[in-house]
Amino acid sequence: MSEDLTRRRAVRSFVLRAGRMTPAQSRALATQMPRFGLTTAALATPQAAFARPLPLHLEIGIGNGENLLAMARARPDRGFIGCEVHRPGLGHLLNRLADSGVDNLRVVEADARDVLDALPDGSLSATYLFFPDPWPKKRHHKRRLLDADFLELLARKCAPQACFFFATDDADYAEQAREALAGAPAWRNLAGARAWAPRPGRRVVTRFEARAKRAGRAIYELVAARCPSAS
Repeated sequence: MSEDLTRRRAVRSFVLRAGRMTPAQSRALATQMPRFGLTTAALATPQAAFARPLPLHLEIGIGNGENLLAMARARPDRGFIGCEVHRPGLGHLLNRLADSGVDNLRVVEADARDVLDALPDGSLSATYLFFPDPWPKKRHHKRRLLDADFLELLARKCAPQACFFFATDDADYAEQAREALAGAPAWRNLAGARAWAPRPGRRVVTRFEARAKRAGRAIYELVAARCPSAS
């Protein structure tokens, strides 16, 4: 890895904030993480986390987990992994997951790039990045997750034709993401060159999206497929 890339990778796309943890969330983290949690080391063989081999879907930044749980419940023929660094959100999901009957969902408390580094090349069938931290101040733009390096790393971890779904309510981040995707040879914009995609019907309206809509902000969507010829 080049010195420049190493330096960029050292810039984290998140800041750990001291969010309020409810007693139920704390209990869920203590009691359900052993059942539904994965370490980054375990991601070297992610299929072992499930009762049978399943196509793997990764959601980066799960928020409170509403969307991830809904997807896993709707698609029991897929294995879902969610990565998140904020413990209240993980606790919220684990609390709901405990009695849901859903067993095709696992979570990792880790940064997205660390998770991708740990996964085998070609192992992902779909990846979701919905409403990531937009880092709106210009001096913080370097912290935005979706850039050329991220798309290159993600392409290595995705199987041919695997889909990548992105959504944001930040117009500047949306434009940056669209241009990064247009310049990524491993990815093909399924809506057409530099075109926005329609909202996927499968995604639930999370509190982040609902808040953006109440504020009157537009939602920008991108859907891309990994090119079969990408190395």
